[in-house]
Amino acid sequence: MKKFVIASIATLALATVSMAAVDGKACVSCHGADWSKSALNKSKIVSDLTHAEIATALKGYKAGTYGGPMKGLMRGQVAKYSDADLEAFAQTIGK
Repeated sequence: MKKFVIASIATLALATVSMAAVDGKACVSCHGADWSKSALNKSKIVSDLTHAEIATALKGYKAGTYGGPMKGLMRGQVAKYSDADLEAFAQTIGK
């Protein structure tokens, strides 16, 4: 039982660190505080997207397989994060 409790606490701590890793404050200047702004009038409005669409976009930007005119800029923004970090962040915004 002790091993299970310790493992559960470690997993919870890791998940908490992962979710805190992506700082959405950096996104506000382009996407707006409530995600309702089209970044430079070129992006989709993030608040209209589902969690899954956001996760797909973020991971695609990181891989270089997603995006239009802002592809290069966004790749630089997300490159340092793991796919798990991006997935967790996507769950905090959108529908």
